[in-house]
Amino acid sequence: MTTWITVCDTCKCDDWAAREVDETDGAMLAERVEAAARGTNLRVRRTSCLMGCDHSCNVAVQAAGKLCYTLGRFQPTEEAANGIVEWAGYHAASETGQVPYRTWPVAVKGHFVTRHPPLPGEDE
Repeated sequence: MTTWITVCDTCKCDDWAAREVDETDGAMLAERVEAAARGTNLRVRRTSCLMGCDHSCNVAVQAAGKLCYTLGRFQPTEEAANGIVEWAGYHAASETGQVPYRTWPVAVKGHFVTRHPPLPGEDE
């Protein structure tokens, strides 16, 4: 079963315009998450807008039949990207997608925005 990390590449932190940079914070985070996930079984994709603008930078971690999570309020740093990928690896290894808090990387603590139940199976 594939675990997906979906990164909003249009997210902009509050100070984005003042920094006068061309690349969005979401695109910078996506690059770092993609690099951190190389060599793992995790898949990374980008999307334009997860509709969590008040919580940028946003990512979703999803896998069929498992709890799905949205995380946000990240800065586009390697530390954040590494934490996201490490946590997603624990999600992938979990039968339900639930990851014990004691194993969470520090970089993701305080960044959870939503949790969604798995979609019902075809026979439900």
